[in-house]
Amino acid sequence: MGLEPAHPAPHRSLGPYRVAPIGYGAMRLTGPGVFGPPLDRDDAVQLLRQAVAAGVDHIDTAEYYGPHVVNELIRQALHPYPTELVLVSKVGARRDDRGGIFAYDEPAQLRRGIEENLRTLDVDSVHVANLRLMRASPPDSLFDDQLAAMTAARDDGLIGAVGLSNVTLSHLLHALKSTDIACVQNAYHPADRSSQPVLEECTRRGIAFVPFSPLGSGSRGVGSALGAREVRRVAARLDCSPAQVVLAWALSAAPNILLIPGTASRAHLRENLDAAKVTLDADAVRELSHL
Repeated sequence: MGLEPAHPAPHRSLGPYRVAPIGYGAMRLTGPGVFGPPLDRDDAVQLLRQAVAAGVDHIDTAEYYGPHVVNELIRQALHPYPTELVLVSKVGARRDDRGGIFAYDEPAQLRRGIEENLRTLDVDSVHVANLRLMRASPPDSLFDDQLAAMTAARDDGLIGAVGLSNVTLSHLLHALKSTDIACVQNAYHPADRSSQPVLEECTRRGIAFVPFSPLGSGSRGVGSALGAREVRRVAARLDCSPAQVVLAWALSAAPNILLIPGTASRAHLRENLDAAKVTLDADAVRELSHL
């Protein structure tokens, strides 16, 4: 049984594109540890189709999810792609044959990573490619060379726009000296606001800010947003789920935030999309601010 289209919400900018505020992060369509195929490939294909049927027009992916697995699922499920669907991928990392992840971020490697995305998605150009930083270092000559490789790929028509992921404010400001940035993907949710300065700069400049792991890391413990007492209290009072509270909080935090919650469950997909209908009152926002 398919999902009905989600309640429409005003679209937001993603570089040169306009998308619904809640999209879909496809990372969880793999096996455990974002490695290998899903247990049920047909179910994963149907989930992607139902997401688009429900109004999702922004899907986040990466060639190294699997690796290859997620892009191939997206192609099987959705190709030829709807004209309104914006595909966002990322480069800068690679997986080994045991699931380990390592940097693959030299300029030539970034170009190969983009070309691999095009091949597995079966497109001539991907709408946005994010440069995922894997090294904890300030902007340096390597970063300049990485940016040059990304802008060359854009100028050559392989990607529509350049994004950044896992960056500091200094990286963003440095990048903006040489190129336009469509979006920034950093961790951000009520229990982790370390990227607040990056978000504020993106808001000032009209750059989309796309939190990865927008629900936090897991349902409880350090890094969790869903397990927090404040979140559960607000959810009970507003008669919605903790996940919807966290997603609604992010959407209300700034007008340029786009969400890409991931799930392998159709029920959770609908729950996530319906977060666009949740309005947090002043008491809820104040209570969540204590996280």
